[in-house]
Amino acid sequence: MSETDTAAPAPSSANPASGSGQNPATNRDKHSGQPAKKDESFLSFLFWLVLGVVVLRSFIISPFNIPSESMLPRLLNGDYLFASKWSYGYSKYSLPFSLPLIPGRVFASQPARGDVVIFKAPPGNDVDYIKRVIGLPGDEVQVKGGQVWINGKAVPRVKQPDFALPVTPNTHCYAPEFEGTDAKGGPVCNYPQYRETLPNGKSYNVLDLGHTPQDDTGVYVVPEGHMFLMGDNRDNSLDSRFPAVEGQGIGIVPQDNLVGKAAIMMFSTDGSANWFLPWTWFTAARWSRIGSII
Repeated sequence: MSETDTAAPAPSSANPASGSGQNPATNRDKHSGQPAKKDESFLSFLFWLVLGVVVLRSFIISPFNIPSESMLPRLLNGDYLFASKWSYGYSKYSLPFSLPLIPGRVFASQPARGDVVIFKAPPGNDVDYIKRVIGLPGDEVQVKGGQVWINGKAVPRVKQPDFALPVTPNTHCYAPEFEGTDAKGGPVCNYPQYRETLPNGKSYNVLDLGHTPQDDTGVYVVPEGHMFLMGDNRDNSLDSRFPAVEGQGIGIVPQDNLVGKAAIMMFSTDGSANWFLPWTWFTAARWSRIGSII
């Protein structure tokens, strides 16, 4: 005889559940199975959510923050940006924790001069850096008197009005001669600024704070599959002008180290926000920078 048959007695005062017209055994099965189904649904949702985030960040777009001033004037300390992950193809550096699941670089595409790229910095290849592409394979790159030369020709640069950087918890002036005030009397750093134009027509502003040893270099020949990178803040950037030493320079970087191309500004803060003072989350934001194309 089935369980259902035995669990269906006539209503009686000795069987309150039966008296309500319900089957006790069916009730127990129904309610005991419900939490398990909810748990399975939640775990399934969690799995697909994590998978979606991993796919999104590995192959489509990923957020990065700017923790230094090496890319002034375009990028400020406290900027948060999105980088497109598909621009140059994919390698293990596209994946979380640089998991070695992709051999070499697939769907590879070479960056253009002037692109602002995120990459794993040599020699450790485990820290994300951001710099501008100056030289491509076969190029001869040199810096003379602070001016970049590519293949024996000077890259044109034109003096611009000084770059006025407001002094905030995220910024400071490199020397007293750069200190000044804005129209409202607020403290700013006034840095000499130039407009540089690469052979492919890409233009951008750079800072030149004065004569430094890295303003005069030898000739660097970019090997196949590599790129010569520089920061826009030319006197405050450990870039391809310096040998690849952990924390001291990156050398000429393999294109396999590319992570993505800087695309759009997601958020920017001047560093004055306090977690315990919610209104400062808004007053610290640099609203005019949000959404700008890099």
